[in-house]
Amino acid sequence: MSPTTSFYSPDELSGLGFKSIGDNVLISRFARFYGVENMVIGNHVRIDDFCILTGNIKLGSYIHISAYCALYGQYGIEMEDFTGLSPRCTLFSATDDFSGNYLIGPMISAEFTNVTGGKITIKKYSQIGAGSVILPNITIEEGVAVGAISLIKNNLDEWNIYAGTPAKRIKSRKKNLTTLIKDNNSDT
Repeated sequence: MSPTTSFYSPDELSGLGFKSIGDNVLISRFARFYGVENMVIGNHVRIDDFCILTGNIKLGSYIHISAYCALYGQYGIEMEDFTGLSPRCTLFSATDDFSGNYLIGPMISAEFTNVTGGKITIKKYSQIGAGSVILPNITIEEGVAVGAISLIKNNLDEWNIYAGTPAKRIKSRKKNLTTLIKDNNSDT
């Protein structure tokens, strides 16, 4: 390990066992991965310290996952190109049944639990604010911005800004950033 960086080298990344991994990927040595054989990581991706990624996860290109984020991908999580998670976001693609009719926890036999869920999809140009939580079976459409400490329990419509618990639409978001990206990146 270089004394100037806490990121894995490209050679080290290729030896971790990811299903596939792109170019210019920066992953902190302090991040933790479970089930790397089910994870796809595109180009120009950065995953910061103290993140946990587990399950079926597909990351596109030009993605930043900030410190202390947790992605629980039992039913799948996909982040498309130019998306990001601000610090301390948590994505749950599965959930226990808290009705009182079942036991809860990973050490309990499946016959006594009721885990349900669905894939989380975050489409292009979307950003999730710090401390936000995304529940299972959610699609965040293209160009969405979510304010800090929001709870996303319903699908979010494209090119809007949302915030709150639960997240509610605040206003429209301009689409001009897509032309900025296309004009400045020849590999998109």
